[in-house]
Amino acid sequence: MSMVLLREVPVESPIHRLWAGTKMIVAFFISLLLMLQPTWPVLGVVVAFLIVIGLAARLPLGTLPRLPWWFWALIVLGGLITIPTGGTAVLRYVQVTLFGLILLTTSFLIAWTTPMSEIAPALAKLGAPLRVLRIPVDEWAVVVALTLRGLPLLMDEIRVLRAARRLRPKDGSMARGAANPLVDILTAAMAVATRRAGELGEAITARGGTGELTAHPAGPHRADYLALIVSVLVCGGAAAIGVLL
Repeated sequence: MSMVLLREVPVESPIHRLWAGTKMIVAFFISLLLMLQPTWPVLGVVVAFLIVIGLAARLPLGTLPRLPWWFWALIVLGGLITIPTGGTAVLRYVQVTLFGLILLTTSFLIAWTTPMSEIAPALAKLGAPLRVLRIPVDEWAVVVALTLRGLPLLMDEIRVLRAARRLRPKDGSMARGAANPLVDILTAAMAVATRRAGELGEAITARGGTGELTAHPAGPHRADYLALIVSVLVCGGAAAIGVLL
């Protein structure tokens, strides 16, 4: 499976130039709209809106993930299971599936158009009012940012481990390990992840701690306010259409 997952696609576009916090707010608006009104008209408007955002971001077609066959097989299997319960249940299942895919696509659009280094400062800025309640906003922002940054690295490590395991000799000395390939890969992945986490922690400490990761001066500009206005209009129009239809 070849895909660009949680990594910025280095192209020039208006979406790439937006502040990371603006994209998160828009994603929140979309999530809130779908939770309150997951109707077909609303789903259609949101899908069209995401397509427009993808076109404005100038993302190449190769950016779209090529999901494995078993992913789609599981979705089809879930639909087949709901068929005996009636047509209403099937339609509801399709709505829920589309709802999940929309949220997943929204998250991917943020990742594809935003450098990971901007996530932590944006989260810290958006969560600044929570500091009054003595909530560790900076630490939470760093955890989220490092998690997003570490997932692609962990997937690359797993691919390397799988490739290395295929190259192991097939003699009897490896029979025990060959009987549990998943256990072997997961154990090795945990060991590699633990080692990299230690190295990353030492690097962060050497550079002044987590505060340095969230002390980025970026913030919203005129284009960000325009994007928020457009998003509010689209979400409000979709909500109105959902109520009328």
